[in-house]
Amino acid sequence: MEQLRIVFMGTPEFAVGILDAIYQQNYTIVGVITAADKPAGRGQKVKYSAVKEYALEKNLKLLQPTNLKDEGFLAELRSLEANLQVVVAFRMLPEVVWRMPKLGTFNLHASLLPQYRGAAPINWAIINGEKTTGVTTFFIDDKIDTGAMILRAETEIGAAESAGELHDRLMDLGKDTVIKTLTLIERGNVDTTIQPLGDDIKTAYKLNKENCKIDWTRPGQEIFNLVRGLSPYPAAWCFIKDKEEELSVKIYETSFIAEGHDLAAGTVIADKKEIKVAVSDGFLKILSLQMPGRRKMSANELLNGMAFTENAVAL
Repeated sequence: MEQLRIVFMGTPEFAVGILDAIYQQNYTIVGVITAADKPAGRGQKVKYSAVKEYALEKNLKLLQPTNLKDEGFLAELRSLEANLQVVVAFRMLPEVVWRMPKLGTFNLHASLLPQYRGAAPINWAIINGEKTTGVTTFFIDDKIDTGAMILRAETEIGAAESAGELHDRLMDLGKDTVIKTLTLIERGNVDTTIQPLGDDIKTAYKLNKENCKIDWTRPGQEIFNLVRGLSPYPAAWCFIKDKEEELSVKIYETSFIAEGHDLAAGTVIADKKEIKVAVSDGFLKILSLQMPGRRKMSANELLNGMAFTENAVAL
């Protein structure tokens, strides 16, 4: 068995769960690489990544390069004498980095590859109404999420499960899968599988303002999936126009009511207890939302302090 000397690369909370699992199993972590600090929020205070917070707490060697090809960074990375690199939710690595350790560099991806390669696999699996997903470990190559697969683990997606809920379950599944992958590498028992090619491969595109906007002319189930697939972050959104005012509203939770009607898509129906929006094949009942400049709240809470007119429309 070869003693592993691991460099871990990652940035968000999802990566912290995996890093902690490696740490708790007493593997030797010779370095942690994460994103550079950046200002965030209204006050533009410098914000540390979740992985940096964890590395500082555990007193792990920390590197925060802005350029992964910088000679100074590469020299420091070599000096750590790692024989394996583990990557979780980081950025694309240059070949000089992923080829550096003797035992290779592997990534944990939150999908069943080759499906949902890309930046937002958890979100898109739900948005597209998938019934199953999972995690995959694979050796990194020169493209995005295309390398030879080591292990895959599958799980069902709940009919009303949100991206946040699935994120936490996949993080737990990922912990187990990464530790099993480390064991195989440590023992020299890795047997990889080349990712299959196909015309039916779906991509996990980066989320942006445009693809997070609700189109109320779409079928209700599609909108329901979009909302839960973007909850709690970055959140589906739309405009609500009422009394000549057009407000940008984030919507976090809905339920779909299949029902025939003759209302125009986007018509808002609200009383003192609930908000519904007409879609082509029924209504989306809005359960929680956030108005501009206000906190996230239930529809019930919102309706305690404001009312919509009968001319309100979601755009």
